Amino acid sequence: MPTKPMPSNLSQRSSLTFLVITVLTFLAASSAPTPLYQVYQDNLHFSAAMLTLIFGVYAVSLLAALLTVGSLSDYVGRKPVIFAALILNIVAMLLFINADSTAYLIAARALQGFATGTATAVLGATLLDTDRLRGPMLNSLAPMLGMASGGLGSGLLVEYAPWPTQLIYFALLGLMVLQAMYVWRLPETVSRIPGALKSLAPTLHVPKQARRALGLAMPLNVAVWALGGFFSSLAPSLVRAATGSTSHLIGGGLVAVITLSGAVMIYSLREHPADKVMRLSAALLAAGVALLLVAVQSASLWLFFFASVVAGLGFGGGFMGSVRSIVGLALPHERAGLMSAFYVLSYLAFCLPALLAGNLSREFGLIATTDAYGALLILLAISALAGLLLQRAPSPHICKTDNS
Repeated sequence: MPTKPMPSNLSQRSSLTFLVITVLTFLAASSAPTPLYQVYQDNLHFSAAMLTLIFGVYAVSLLAALLTVGSLSDYVGRKPVIFAALILNIVAMLLFINADSTAYLIAARALQGFATGTATAVLGATLLDTDRLRGPMLNSLAPMLGMASGGLGSGLLVEYAPWPTQLIYFALLGLMVLQAMYVWRLPETVSRIPGALKSLAPTLHVPKQARRALGLAMPLNVAVWALGGFFSSLAPSLVRAATGSTSHLIGGGLVAVITLSGAVMIYSLREHPADKVMRLSAALLAAGVALLLVAVQSASLWLFFFASVVAGLGFGGGFMGSVRSIVGLALPHERAGLMSAFYVLSYLAFCLPALLAGNLSREFGLIATTDAYGALLILLAISALAGLLLQRAPSPHICKTDNS
């Protein structure tokens, strides 16, 4: 893939700033609906199963984007793809602003998922093009910080500002319009090459030498993403069911706590070997989920937040460790297929268990469903820890400057 040099240090700094802000905006928008789900439920009178469907369609759409247009910018250039993702998300914000039915919400989340998947791929690549030293770390931290700011910011606006179901989307819409105008000022970092249509065909391939490591990583990775999916969809409803609290800030605050804790873990352990990070993360995840179940039974808000901190440390470390344990085992031409397979499994774990939990909650209630869901996550985390302790060969140490 032909690349173009950055023209100056000033241009590099301004480009890096723009790219990080744009990543933050996309991921903030992705978590902004979480504190609003309870408001939508009250206003539109839909079930927890419909709520998880609205959430799940986002993950499926995001996955479709990663599998189809994930590498498109390698062929047509970074700027056109960033611009297209921004336009799609602008339309999604307009749908949210005018949402007066579940059909609007499903359409908005589907469009937002595709836009976010497109943006995740192209912005991640452009960050690496722009700064190969800091790019990998920014790619790990910016999404976590974006999700935290979106959940917390949305919760604050819903709780204390007017137009609770619209104001956050107006704010995000304004940012995206400005970004869509500015993106054309970025230096293009790749040259156009033939093969754009062919690149849209999904590519899934797990190299033989990476299959054992992927199998070892999957129990922890599934637990991590399943926890994230549950928090992103049902956390506000769970807090209300367990404690009786109607504060919209709490739901957004829990999302912020778990993602910020994950960001702290990623940054703190960025130079530690992947296998050690995964073992620690599996233990923290199991402990955090266990504490969360105690918080549900005791109706303790402070324990909800403490449990989210502990689980969030396992969430961030588990994700980082899983990626680092496999990516170094693939040859350069095998990495795209391997990471596509990894993200297929990850996003299926993100949406399918949460969808199942939403449906089961109609039959058994949200508290009982949460108990069973949490018990399964603990079993997954413990099995992951056991597998990691029993393995003989440690996973490779991928340093923080590895561009893969």
